[in-house]
Amino acid sequence: MPRILAFDYGTKRIGLAVTDPFQIIATGLDTVHPKNVLEYLKKYMAMEPVEAFVFGDPKQMDGSPSDSAQHVKGFAKTLRRTYPEIPQHWIDERFTSILAQKTIMQSGLKKQDRQNKERVDTIAATIILQYFMEQPR
Repeated sequence: MPRILAFDYGTKRIGLAVTDPFQIIATGLDTVHPKNVLEYLKKYMAMEPVEAFVFGDPKQMDGSPSDSAQHVKGFAKTLRRTYPEIPQHWIDERFTSILAQKTIMQSGLKKQDRQNKERVDTIAATIILQYFMEQPR
């Protein structure tokens, strides 16, 4: 079965998460610099079939788009041109980074490991993917 791939997009890093082949479990995949993400996806998708993309939709507390929304929309547009056959889904990403940081704090990792921003991005992408998987389809 194909996997579902989720993105926590940032201008410095993109956190990636993926489902298992049976689409039961969301797992952090990697953190990639935006300039390298298309090459990374090309290599990954040559090895693993992907059925859908899920993006974190950055919003303000009042529900309006955040400042980073334009960057995420531009990235999604690029992926739509590159992979037109793969459907795209959007999940409200408010609080995912906070939840990721709390998860890291509770994990028992050493302080230096908890401060790894790449880990936060990957966990945030995993949370976005988990939210998507919990929705009825």
